[in-house]
Amino acid sequence: MLDKIGIAKRIAQEVKDKYYVNLGIGIPTLVANYVNPSIEVEFQSENGVLGMGPFPFEGEEDPDLINAGKQTITTLAGASFFDSAMSFGMIRGRHVHLTILGAMEVAQNGDIANWKIPGKMVKGMGGAMDLVASAENIIVAMMHTNKHGDSKLLKSCTLPLTGVGCVKKIVTNLAVLEIVDDSFLLLEKAPGVSIDDIRNATEGNLTVPDIVPDMTV
Repeated sequence: MLDKIGIAKRIAQEVKDKYYVNLGIGIPTLVANYVNPSIEVEFQSENGVLGMGPFPFEGEEDPDLINAGKQTITTLAGASFFDSAMSFGMIRGRHVHLTILGAMEVAQNGDIANWKIPGKMVKGMGGAMDLVASAENIIVAMMHTNKHGDSKLLKSCTLPLTGVGCVKKIVTNLAVLEIVDDSFLLLEKAPGVSIDDIRNATEGNLTVPDIVPDMTV
């Protein structure tokens, strides 16, 4: 079973050379720390940064350099800063190759709910709706179940949707899955996790190939 860092390390393997990537709040922000240093990647934040680097070491934080989640960041050589209008122009213009988001629920058809639980105070959707509507590729980083042990990979989402039919791949603490034909196709399993563990934790339709390798992180 993976922890949050393990999930981030596995997703970092999906980041390719020359990609422009947007990282959502939570586990996705960790991905920048584990991208292959031999490739060139531009991380974009909707608050107006292009060229984010890894998180700063303790004591080296600059309070003026933050991501959309208000976490302090570093920037790489050649980074640029701009207003939110330009940032969302990049997103809506489909100039972001990969978006990595957290989620409360994902449905077997690729729907995602990641911004609101009815009855709880939220600040708003932020840039999530624009990101899921415009990205060429969306990967979700999440725990397979909630704190009560209930599956977060469902036949259909029960929470208000952020996007419809947009998720391509999910990386959880238990598995790597792809959305194929209204089903969660099991691609890889976490070390020490059995197929039955994944099946029992997945409410939606689960397609299991004959061979399912372990993740490498």
